Amino acid sequence: MAPVTLEEVQTSLRRVSGTDVTLTALRGRATRWSDNARQAATYWSGRVLLAGDAAHVHSPFGGQGLNLGVGDAMNLGWKLGAVVAGWVPEGLLDTYDAERRPLGAWVLDWTRAQIRVMRGDAKSAALREVVADLLSTWAGTTHAVKKISGVTQRIGLPGDHPLVGRFVPDLWLRDGSRLVDHGHGGGFLLLDRTPDGAFAHLAAAWAGRVSSVTDDHATPTGMLVRPDGVVAWASDTADTADIAGLEAALHRWAGAPSSSPELEPVG
Repeated sequence: MAPVTLEEVQTSLRRVSGTDVTLTALRGRATRWSDNARQAATYWSGRVLLAGDAAHVHSPFGGQGLNLGVGDAMNLGWKLGAVVAGWVPEGLLDTYDAERRPLGAWVLDWTRAQIRVMRGDAKSAALREVVADLLSTWAGTTHAVKKISGVTQRIGLPGDHPLVGRFVPDLWLRDGSRLVDHGHGGGFLLLDRTPDGAFAHLAAAWAGRVSSVTDDHATPTGMLVRPDGVVAWASDTADTADIAGLEAALHRWAGAPSSSPELEPVG
């Protein structure tokens, strides 16, 4: 690919701005990019796993490619490590493609739309005015920023709670810490807000993989966060069905328990 020249940039600026601007120097790094948008048909085949630019390529607007690639690595990293360590079956890797490829497809569509409004034809100019009008509103700007940053992305996971499949929310705990502050170890994180610590008691059987954090009673009452920051289970109550739901989520994502929880004394 030919290098970018000062004359080329100057010609482009004159064409776009409609003024006789003159450039005297081209400093820093000038690179070319295109609106090429491609995605691999699958992220996993045999012994080959794709992530980042190897799995998807698109225009570089808003750092979306960086965010998408980091998300791929976070999703794949802990699953691959768990399979290699032997505490989950190899089938867990199937969820990597199922979870990440739909998000990649969405980002590609979003960047295609951004390219469309930047083209120099009359139809794109009309569309650009409409989009600019929407972005001039608080709601429109907020919506666009959340979409581009990826904070509203959701993975289709089992469970009816609105937090399931989303990235862990920024919760402040009674001790003044944030929930995410307790997740730097890279394992699973369980928030337990039950009066008797029922969720943490159950998760004790997965000691070494799951860290429990207790807090004052509030909603959500309990939340299991995967190592990639995705909420795998959440509840606003603490009944028998919630205990069963947490246990199922722990088995699904954290494998078989490493021990059995101690039984409470009777009488």
